[in-house]
Amino acid sequence: MRLLSTYLIGLIFGVGISISGMANPAKVLNFFDFAGTWDPSLAFVMGGAVVVTFIGYRLVLTRNRPVFDEGFALPTNRKIDLPLIGGSALFGVGWGIAGFCPGGSLPALGTGRWEVLLFVAAMVAGIWLAKFLQSVGGAATAKS
Repeated sequence: MRLLSTYLIGLIFGVGISISGMANPAKVLNFFDFAGTWDPSLAFVMGGAVVVTFIGYRLVLTRNRPVFDEGFALPTNRKIDLPLIGGSALFGVGWGIAGFCPGGSLPALGTGRWEVLLFVAAMVAGIWLAKFLQSVGGAATAKS
């Protein structure tokens, strides 16, 4: 049941991304083109997502535990450090250049376009590289 639930949530997310047009990199890039063909629809999509998330968290966190798990997996680290700022900046620059964010790129895989495949491959490679560098950095820190 947990797997079915995960699948349905992903399907709803993907359909929402597709219907809103956020799987189209041109639409996303137009949001950043203030001097040209500016398209504010991304702000409305993000605003809607923030409202739904805000309400959803308020409702869900009143429960003792999730329906399909033993407990909630909420972040505990509240530290704003260089890796967080650098990762956020890299995410923003990549999003502005490619027109895809990780969430929007996955539903766009269904288009079969080589640009999407290249972006997702680069994203997976970047995730792997980041994890590798963290493990090497963590090992170096532990030896000190």
